[in-house]
Amino acid sequence: MAEPTNRTERFPETADIETSSEDYASRFAGPTGRWMLSVQEHITTGMLAAPPQATILDVGGGHGQLAAPLSAMGCKVTVLGSDESCRTRIEPLIGKGLCKFKVGNVVKLPFPDKAFDHVISFRLLPHCARWQDLVSELCRVARGTVIVDYPTTRSLNVLSPAMFGAKKKIEKNTRPFTLFKHADVSAEFARCNFTLLKRRGEFFVPMVAHRMLRFPLLSALVEGCTRLLGLNALFGSPVILQMRRMTDEEIARLKAKAEKKKRKR
Repeated sequence: MAEPTNRTERFPETADIETSSEDYASRFAGPTGRWMLSVQEHITTGMLAAPPQATILDVGGGHGQLAAPLSAMGCKVTVLGSDESCRTRIEPLIGKGLCKFKVGNVVKLPFPDKAFDHVISFRLLPHCARWQDLVSELCRVARGTVIVDYPTTRSLNVLSPAMFGAKKKIEKNTRPFTLFKHADVSAEFARCNFTLLKRRGEFFVPMVAHRMLRFPLLSALVEGCTRLLGLNALFGSPVILQMRRMTDEEIARLKAKAEKKKRKR
């Protein structure tokens, strides 16, 4: 793996260097890891249903978990990484002209407003101290929708702080991460005039438990049952969230409603 360059010294948020590494990719090696990624891919590509030639920016996507399937759909994918080393895992895609890569600041994206049809960012929000700035930038450069993933407090992940030691023994390279409330994330998007389109919980059972089980067929059966019972929708984590840009009419109505409420006080 290429070593991080001193280019990152000027960027305040560089968590994607770790998630773009071979060490991080090892967490998803083997049948169970591939099954987990297939769940993520199925939900995300279903949300996008993007037509061929749609432009997609994948912020912090050097891990390649979604760049490959989206490129296979015919989308024009650009991956933004905070260091040149973040391109290592997607180099085959870049070499074939299936994906572009650009180094840049994840909380100050080097693109103009509404530059892409859709913007996605996975494995980054819970490791970004300035996550509000990240959300703002994702929204700024998106014409249509923004998709992010995050672990939620409304899940068994709420036990993560107490279980971190045991989790690290199993996963070896796990890191501390922020748990989010749905309302907090949605409120940040609302400030950017984005509103909820879809929200999907990936796993009811914590991912570390599936890794311990090492039996993806059984894991898929369990998660299939919990999904049918509605448990994934209520308590699943990580959450994959799709927000869409509001129309001018919707924004005007919200402003009028806020003004009316203000006058009543």
